[in-house]
Amino acid sequence: MATEIIKVPELGDAGDVEVIEIPVSLGQEVAENDSLLVLESDKAAMEIPAPRAGVVKSIVVNLGDQVTTGAEILTLEVSEEDAPAEEDTAPPAAALPEAASEPSAPEAPDSKPGEAARIAKPGADPESEAGAPRQVIEVAIPDIGTEDEVEVIEIHVQPGAAVAVDEPLLTLESDKAAMDVPSPRAGVIEALLVDVGAKVRVGSLILRLQIEAEAAPEPEPEPEPERKSGPEAQSAPPATTEPQATASATAHRSPVAETAGKAAAPGANIYAGPAVRKLARELGVDLTRIEGSGARGRIVREDVHEFVKRSLREPATGAVPAGAAPDVDFARFGEIEQAPRSKLARVTAANMHRSWLAVPHVAQFEEADVTELEQFRAGLKSEAERRGLKLTPLPFLLKACARCLIEFPQFNVSLHSSGEYAIRKKYVHVGVAVATEAGLVVPVIRDVDRKNIWQLAEEVATASARARDRKLTPEDMQGACFTVSSLGAIGGTGFIPIVNAPEVAILGVARTAVKPVWNGTEFIPRTMLPLTLSYDHKAVNGVDGARFTTHLSTLLADIRNLLL
Repeated sequence: MATEIIKVPELGDAGDVEVIEIPVSLGQEVAENDSLLVLESDKAAMEIPAPRAGVVKSIVVNLGDQVTTGAEILTLEVSEEDAPAEEDTAPPAAALPEAASEPSAPEAPDSKPGEAARIAKPGADPESEAGAPRQVIEVAIPDIGTEDEVEVIEIHVQPGAAVAVDEPLLTLESDKAAMDVPSPRAGVIEALLVDVGAKVRVGSLILRLQIEAEAAPEPEPEPEPERKSGPEAQSAPPATTEPQATASATAHRSPVAETAGKAAAPGANIYAGPAVRKLARELGVDLTRIEGSGARGRIVREDVHEFVKRSLREPATGAVPAGAAPDVDFARFGEIEQAPRSKLARVTAANMHRSWLAVPHVAQFEEADVTELEQFRAGLKSEAERRGLKLTPLPFLLKACARCLIEFPQFNVSLHSSGEYAIRKKYVHVGVAVATEAGLVVPVIRDVDRKNIWQLAEEVATASARARDRKLTPEDMQGACFTVSSLGAIGGTGFIPIVNAPEVAILGVARTAVKPVWNGTEFIPRTMLPLTLSYDHKAVNGVDGARFTTHLSTLLADIRNLLL
């Protein structure tokens, strides 16, 4: 018999991860691919499978421990003929539905950082017509800013086609954006691995690409961590009881570990990791009502999503999902047609409903006298035409809002889900709501406080055009501190926008109107801009809302104040 050391596989940039389940015990026989350990980071969970059949000889980690790539977790006693080469001791991580956790293979030479191109067939293929040796790499979905599945809506290449570096291979569509996947290398398409309509995520293979073979650098040997032995290594008890924790393990023990190891009071025995608990909080789901499908009844992300779908699709007798009206058979009253809603419309509705339920909204109304601002903007028309821009009031609004966020930092925060503290941001990024045929999207203009009016006008025009063409990436719509939603070009005297959580405030802008304003001696015509500031009363008090809108109105009334 031979002893094999099982280690934590490559975790990418996850860093330390938590041991949330130990399904095996000392002396237990395991078959190949049986789960030995379950790890979870803040975004993903993964199982460590047995690379071959054997007997568990020692377990050197405890429930709740924090481990990292290459850390020893247990030893297996395997037969001599099944024993691996000495350096082959870490099995690949088996992906759970929560995230793709398979370790990334080496990137192809000269590939760009972050590009998911992996060597599929080491060595040279038959030489190309030019006589150069060829090799085949597998191209996967790179980091697209989300770990959710996205749809392949267009494929730009065919087998046998030659492609250049960065040439688009296919187009993906997420909830709010479409994006191209570029080729990491120049070469020839050998085979496509996906079709239009396929659902993929980061790390999913999409095609095989023939490239010119180059010698890859020899990888540096990974230092083997110190192996535990003796009584300490044998201290882990069977998985049916909670392991005896050391002082360090106790310090890192999480609620997941506590719940998994012992029974809790009725209604409190929730076995779920931090990522799942966070998802449940965001969706307003009570985890006590969910039956877990993971090992030992652990609740996984799919259980939460399925619970939400089931609640919407099959409401309890006499009840309807929160916020939903009961279904009515309208066909009884006349001819009808069912019009499916777009994915963007459904996601927007869910997000707005969640924000409305989670955020105690308060609205502050104000009218800004923008007479001088409009005259100044009209005087810049020729300069705007020379620059090829259309100068709207929006860049001025963005600049004034950025100044207010600096003057009133309590608006430039997000509340932690625990409610214990606020995350104060040292940057000023402002989202701009843009209406498209597919629905509403919010591209983010970054560092608004550091840019002049012309720069903001150009960025707003570019972002709006990309939004209408569905060319925004997830990164283009992330990181906002505050949002401006302007309906001035459409009309209306005012509206109350819903806060785009986790932001704590949003500004609604209606159409300007010329009104008589009393100056102390007479009524004079002035151009007035209706403003509505919606804010989260958990984070912002009413007096702060009034001061914010008053200061904003002052800045817009005389833009020279922006220079002070």
